[in-house]
Amino acid sequence: MTLRLRLLLAFGFLSIITAVAVAGAGYVRARDAIVQRAQDNAVVEITNRVEQLYPLSPRPLSTSALERIAGRVSGRTDAAVAYGNSLSAGGMDTSVITPELRSLVSSGRVGWQRVPYSGGVWLVVGMQLRLTSGDTSGIEVYVLRPFTSEVEFVGELAFNAWLIGGAGLLLALGLGFLASRGVLRPVRELQLAAWQLGQGDLAARVPVRGRDELASVATTFNSTASSLEHYVGELQRMEADARRFVADVSHELRTPLAAMTAVTDVLDAETAALPGVGGQAARLVNRETQKLTRLVNDLIEVTRFDSGTAALALDDVDVAEVVLSCLRMRGFSADVTASLPPGVRARLDPRRLDVIVANLVGNALRHGSSPVTIRLSAEDSFLVIEVADSGPGLSSEVLPHVFARFYKADSARGRSEGSGLGLAIAWENARLHGGTLIAANRPGGGAVFTLRLPLDGEK
Repeated sequence: MTLRLRLLLAFGFLSIITAVAVAGAGYVRARDAIVQRAQDNAVVEITNRVEQLYPLSPRPLSTSALERIAGRVSGRTDAAVAYGNSLSAGGMDTSVITPELRSLVSSGRVGWQRVPYSGGVWLVVGMQLRLTSGDTSGIEVYVLRPFTSEVEFVGELAFNAWLIGGAGLLLALGLGFLASRGVLRPVRELQLAAWQLGQGDLAARVPVRGRDELASVATTFNSTASSLEHYVGELQRMEADARRFVADVSHELRTPLAAMTAVTDVLDAETAALPGVGGQAARLVNRETQKLTRLVNDLIEVTRFDSGTAALALDDVDVAEVVLSCLRMRGFSADVTASLPPGVRARLDPRRLDVIVANLVGNALRHGSSPVTIRLSAEDSFLVIEVADSGPGLSSEVLPHVFARFYKADSARGRSEGSGLGLAIAWENARLHGGTLIAANRPGGGAVFTLRLPLDGEK
């Protein structure tokens, strides 16, 4: 349930309670007053008519005498007169006289009762006339008076009460809507600014209006966003400086490394003729120079990915031939079991596919166990290459970070042959093709890397 709906419901509920309490109390008081006044007026009117009957004829009263009394009392209404067991009606339906009302009048008190009659509500008023002061069986007079106008007036009061309550509800809902707009507008602005901030727009701010709690929240948000923008800017600047430094150092090292590589190649050719310690030193220099050259080349490749200058040189190739050429060039053919069906063609960058396969197979041979297998297949519109080993597999701690730069599963293995960039570069090359590279463990043991690239070369 939204905040606006909750506010509207609260205002509506409050207005309903207020309207019911005020209008209901007013209606009840007005209804009771109207009914009581109507009943009092009817009793006074009938009492005045009855007083005009005195002096009464002595007993015994005949039926005709009772009818004359009923006629004189009735006036413009219906009346009935009872004396003993006789009940004479002056145009009145005597069935409306209830036993309770007659019992009350027989006791000498004035009684009245509202009864349904002739499609409406009527008032029956009864009282007793004493022929003498000691008479215990006087004449009972009953008058039937219409109560329709009072009922209609009470109904009109009820309608007005409902009308006022409905108008109050509409007014409360309108006020609630306006109030919710005033409250929710800063909340929506804060939500939009937070979303923009989450999308990377660090310049997003919230306008501050007034001095209430929402204004305080907006001020705090703006202050936090400003601090975040400052710190992120500093981090971006430092990261850019670090990348530029790595790129500059890597490019500066290429020329001396090329010269060193040429020299170490000559020394490597002469190591057989060099005596013991000299030969070992020459081979060590050659090996370390090659490792340094690979590291510099990897760093240069990483800087291309970071700067966005890495591009694809797409070509229609036979994937099996590219994979076999990679295995032969690096001397992996004897140690890898390959399942490479011919005829699988794809539009991709063969150099980058060679880098991916070399890194995956080299990683499996260094850190896994034989046999290492590579399998090629085509599924739907994707090229799929799986490289699997029979080693212990990847632990749950290593698996989430296997493609991170400079990450090594064994932190104590600081001087390993790998730089920790091979799998990261393979992942970047797969992403550059619009594909994916996923690491997992096989059910039977061992790690498996699955490369999926689009066959048509489109991202």
